Amino acid sequence: MDSDSDSDSDDDDESLEDPSPLLSIPANYMRGRRTSVSAESMVPSHQNYVKTVISKTPEQRKRIELSIASNFLFKNLDEDQHEDVVNAMAEKRFRSRETVIEQGAVGDYFYVVETGTLDVFVAKNGNPSEKVFEYGPGGSFGELALMYNGPRAATVITTSDVVLWALDRITFRRILMENTSRKRRMYEAFLETVPLLVSLEPYERHKIADALESVYFEDGQTVVRQGDQGDNFFIIESGEATVTKCSEDGEEFPMPGLGPGEYFGELALLNEMPRAATVKAHGRLKCATLGKRAFVRLLGPVVEIIKRNSVNYQTIEQQLQQHQQQLVPVSSASASASASPAPSSPALPSALPPLHPQLQLSNI
Repeated sequence: MDSDSDSDSDDDDESLEDPSPLLSIPANYMRGRRTSVSAESMVPSHQNYVKTVISKTPEQRKRIELSIASNFLFKNLDEDQHEDVVNAMAEKRFRSRETVIEQGAVGDYFYVVETGTLDVFVAKNGNPSEKVFEYGPGGSFGELALMYNGPRAATVITTSDVVLWALDRITFRRILMENTSRKRRMYEAFLETVPLLVSLEPYERHKIADALESVYFEDGQTVVRQGDQGDNFFIIESGEATVTKCSEDGEEFPMPGLGPGEYFGELALLNEMPRAATVKAHGRLKCATLGKRAFVRLLGPVVEIIKRNSVNYQTIEQQLQQHQQQLVPVSSASASASASPAPSSPALPSALPPLHPQLQLSNI
């Protein structure tokens, strides 16, 4: 009997992240059993949706975070989504020898083990169930319940008093869909303002928005380095970045910094040119990134359109070289700060003659 039926735990399909025999579900274990698979209809932008926040100790949060870090369902979540998942997990307690989930039952929950131990049993071909795995603190199971309203692939029974943290399917999907929808809307709105992508149709920007991934950089961390081969395009979501460029004799020159909504690395989407400047995080930096392969795969025809403007990129590089002698090296900028004011060096890229209408480039 599934003791979770009374405590909302008759739920977790037994797809295990660990390489256990449960990954090989008997092909006929559902024989003679009538089941259905269904999915809830969600409205990601539901105005009445309030995030669930359940209090946890720092130790509990750390254990949950470690448990879900390597799980395939959570690998592509950004930091905000991870935070929402951890916040929403509810504590569930079981005594020794209680059934948490039962093979063949419909599952609704994903579990992370806080304390205690559990055994996993699978019945094959109508034979009595056999123990195939066991869980201890930090283990997790039932992740497929977050994707499908399907039957459990195994039975999980406690072998001691246990404390579990549970995440229900509806909450997970609402968190994931709400955050994904919010991020998509944000990216789409921004992409409409990016001159590099001005020729795209709305559905094409929609595809790019879905392909963007969030990455984080700590203060002083290098995002791209001058001379390295580039294969990613970056959009700053939050934070700031410094930009410097080295001359042939090794002098480092400052360039205009970058902030939220600005982008860099677009040259990597066009050709195999090395990075033309170095970008570092100034404080904590969050960027959306798109790889060249994804860009070409999703928007091959658009790449050809942009390549027709590639002469503008080459022109910018030539103009930068012409203006470099007017820039103040980073090493001497601080030394001259206390001296008598010198004529300010021309700002880039505003000092450059206008290029293609609406085409503003980061030259990185």
